[in-house]
Amino acid sequence: MTTDKKWPIGVFASVDAGLGVQWDVIRQLKVPTIQLHAPAPESRTAEVAERLRGQLAEMDVTLTAVFGGFDGESYADIPTVERTIGLVPEETRAARLAEMKEIADFAALLECPVVALHLGFVPQEMDDPRMPGIIEVTRDLCDHCAAQGQALHLETGQETADELLAFLAAVDRKNLHVNFDPANMILYGTGEPIPALKKLAPHVKSVHCKDGTWSDQPGKTWGAEVPLGEGDVDMALYVKTLDEIGYDGPLTIEREIPQEPERQIAEIGSAVELLRKLTS
Repeated sequence: MTTDKKWPIGVFASVDAGLGVQWDVIRQLKVPTIQLHAPAPESRTAEVAERLRGQLAEMDVTLTAVFGGFDGESYADIPTVERTIGLVPEETRAARLAEMKEIADFAALLECPVVALHLGFVPQEMDDPRMPGIIEVTRDLCDHCAAQGQALHLETGQETADELLAFLAAVDRKNLHVNFDPANMILYGTGEPIPALKKLAPHVKSVHCKDGTWSDQPGKTWGAEVPLGEGDVDMALYVKTLDEIGYDGPLTIEREIPQEPERQIAEIGSAVELLRKLTS
């Protein structure tokens, strides 16, 4: 499969763990690309990688990124996200860094050049005493990825565009980029997505297509994730802005309702049709 075509549509997928759609759904949707939630540790083997590569080739699907995630993470509410997500929490940082390196190695077995994750709630101020350790762990992971020709993409959401720009500059690694998720800006209450996309434009190398509505207490309580095109992102303007900033990579649909598989499939199918209409 080649992804030379502008804006190939994709879905966030899962083999055995996580929020992505299951493997048979990829066949059903007939999308040309996927991002893959990293499988459970026991599945990150050369044998599994070989089987997955064969299945992707058979389906004519290109894997564009492998996303890391960890036991103990919870998105129950914003304070819980701050306490449990990514490489920011110091008590789990060393073990999670080791696991992210294993995930990058698994991605390399899949011949995938991009590893991605939610880094976690980076402190708002660059002089925060926690910041040097967070910068250092990000550099360590970037360097591990760079050694095998991979980029590391940080998903947006828990910080404003300006805060993320300052962090990217502080880490100072050429293979560190952004996976832009417009709905997360709304769900976390960290800024209007379109202006944020424009600010982050030089760093945006992958994107999610997800929609959401604002909380009545932005930054304190969750907004609501909704089907693509039914929220506050303005998908037509989002696609137009992607065009303006020169982004022509995959448009990866993420719909996080795995407990309702039939609804998830229906809504992702509608999202595929919406994106095809907006990009035709």
